[in-house]
Amino acid sequence: MNRTIVQPAVLNGAPLADLKLWLGISRSTEDALLAALLHTSLDVCEAFTGQTPLEVTAQEIMPASDCWQRLLSTPIRAILGVEALAPDGTPNALSISQYEIDLDAEGTGLFRLTGAAEQDRYTVRFVAGIAQEWSDLPAALRHGIIRLAAHHYRDRDTADAQTPPASVAALWRGWRKMRLT
Repeated sequence: MNRTIVQPAVLNGAPLADLKLWLGISRSTEDALLAALLHTSLDVCEAFTGQTPLEVTAQEIMPASDCWQRLLSTPIRAILGVEALAPDGTPNALSISQYEIDLDAEGTGLFRLTGAAEQDRYTVRFVAGIAQEWSDLPAALRHGIIRLAAHHYRDRDTADAQTPPASVAALWRGWRKMRLT
């Protein structure tokens, strides 16, 4: 299974302004770099917590099965549709009668085919995220993303992009979800 972001989280408004305020930057000459650092920090936050912080539209490729399959991304806000993937990668939308979907209370998305599989692989498109907007994101997550982006900006020649500093990890630890796959 793999995930592709179709519509990424928007980070160029309030998140960028928050990062610039934290760093004491008032000019816009480095906005592209700062936005890239915010996206990296958001990815590290997701990898650390096991949850998508800000709302994205994404899709995961799933094998054909009439058994329930769990989407890897959480929390799922909505499952938008399912497409069969031809061997050449051409998608073909399925009707709602050809599959079932379910969302549990913890935001886990589930999918299964209800009839004979037409293809070997299927794409499930969904919306995932703890919060729709930056301002709705819990303060600990929001602050950790800003601190990590600032850390990467200040130490861009030596910073390890995949391991958050202890101060950031402490902010995110309460949001960490572990699960066996």
